[in-house]
Amino acid sequence: MSFEELGLSKEVLQAVEESGYTTPTPIQEQGIPLILEGRDVIGASQTGTGKTAAFALPIIEGLLANPSQAIRTLVIAPTRELAMQIETEFKALAKFTKLKTVTIYGGVSMNTQIDRLKKFPEIVIACPGRLLDLMGQNRIDLSQIDTLVLDEADRLFDMGFLPDIRKIIAAIPRKRRNLLWSATMPKEIRKLANDILVDPHVVELARTAPAETISHALYPVARERKLPLLTYLMNKEAISSAIIFTRTKHRARKLAEQLSRRGRRAVALQGNMTQAQRDQAMGGFRKGRFDILVATDIAARGLDIPTVSHVFNYDLPDNPEDYVHRAGRTARAEGTGFAFCLVAPEDIDLYNILEEHIGKDMFNWTSHPGFDYLNEPESTGKVRINRGRDRTRPGGGTSARVKRILGRPIDAKEDESTAASVEPPPLKPAFGRRRTRSPRRAGR
Repeated sequence: MSFEELGLSKEVLQAVEESGYTTPTPIQEQGIPLILEGRDVIGASQTGTGKTAAFALPIIEGLLANPSQAIRTLVIAPTRELAMQIETEFKALAKFTKLKTVTIYGGVSMNTQIDRLKKFPEIVIACPGRLLDLMGQNRIDLSQIDTLVLDEADRLFDMGFLPDIRKIIAAIPRKRRNLLWSATMPKEIRKLANDILVDPHVVELARTAPAETISHALYPVARERKLPLLTYLMNKEAISSAIIFTRTKHRARKLAEQLSRRGRRAVALQGNMTQAQRDQAMGGFRKGRFDILVATDIAARGLDIPTVSHVFNYDLPDNPEDYVHRAGRTARAEGTGFAFCLVAPEDIDLYNILEEHIGKDMFNWTSHPGFDYLNEPESTGKVRINRGRDRTRPGGGTSARVKRILGRPIDAKEDESTAASVEPPPLKPAFGRRRTRSPRRAGR
């Protein structure tokens, strides 16, 4: 099926072509006709499969068919980054129309957003907190809303926005079209859908797994050797741009600084940054001024940057579904990409959960002997960190230890071939000046 066969107008088809779309993705092919019919829709699809265009295109068509100077479409998103991404998509697809959009989120001046609302936009993309603030001050008129979109509904729930969502829904017209979009569908979101949607059609193409075009590799490594291994992999791989995910804000900032000192064009993105700093980081990454974005899970959803070739999980996520979203930042629009995991012994429990959730066949176990510094003492069975690989025991080292934990067979020949094919980088001496005893102390 082509976009022409979906019944889109000439202005929209021209924008679709300029945006680089060639044929509809499955979620677009199934969702667009239903929305054009005015149906309520639940859309569940893997991240990176074109969900935004699947609801933006029919919404634009509906607004063109019945023009009016009022807010007709309200899109609710969990984060500022996702809200801005959605606005970018709407603007691109409405390029040859006179439709106007406004994005509302916290962390910036409310006055600027109020001024833009005075220009009668048809489409508002909002984060719940700032939207409620404007509603409380009677600064926004939602009385003409005929389409409500909840994007990344599972994330809205995870971030505690469900009570805010219910307040917003209670303040807009009851007669409207409802579109609920999410990469996963936990039971809480199903309940919300049952409460607000009327006879919805479910377009569910999702599996809780990354796209098949992503290659996944797992690297066992001691915690204090993660940075050298990360640097080695980035030098070895053909990386156009990459996102590195960490578990904490502090680690994202610190790792970006460490990579910058090593000559990489790296920038951090984390929740403690001001909106101006976040915009500067994302703008620089999109335009190629930075080729490495070090981020917390704030960047795991909604970022659509086609040039991202690699995703590195410096820390494994606490939730397997977050891994799906992280990996989905690469291989956008059915392209190909790579997702690497750096797994230390303390990460094994998280990896076991991830493997059980996604499947152990998903991961390609890759061992770099130069970075396997963990051995298992025969006497205690506990993991010990050493600065060298124990060559006295067959299969000794991190790869053997972690494979035993995960219940995977150990192939000594595999280790030998890997060691022969990959030359480990030399260890660097410790930084700092050598301490010497003063003559005064030496004479004591």
